[in-house]
Amino acid sequence: MPVTGIDHVQVAAPPGCEPEARRFYGELLGMEEVEKPEELKKRGGVWFQCGRQQLHVGVQEDFRPSSKAHPAFAVTGLDEMAQTLPVAWDGPRCYLKDPWGNRIELLAT
Repeated sequence: MPVTGIDHVQVAAPPGCEPEARRFYGELLGMEEVEKPEELKKRGGVWFQCGRQQLHVGVQEDFRPSSKAHPAFAVTGLDEMAQTLPVAWDGPRCYLKDPWGNRIELLAT
């Protein structure tokens, strides 16, 4: 069976990450929070809708930020968004770090 797409991407975060995840991914990046299935809520973390895919922020006890592996998000109004966030430009794309130091890429749509 062939792969037909990406359902979700997960980034790791330390325990207690939920308020900062909601602020960063929800408020700053504008993603809508999605309710986790009841049986997974006890694990912590937060899920967000990102177009037809989802971003899952999962709790990892021995958390270390990812400085190379990263999700890349297509953004409308990238120039305006980049004016309000601490980004580093690399040609047409820019990078920033989430509250725990994970690398995040933003690209204009």
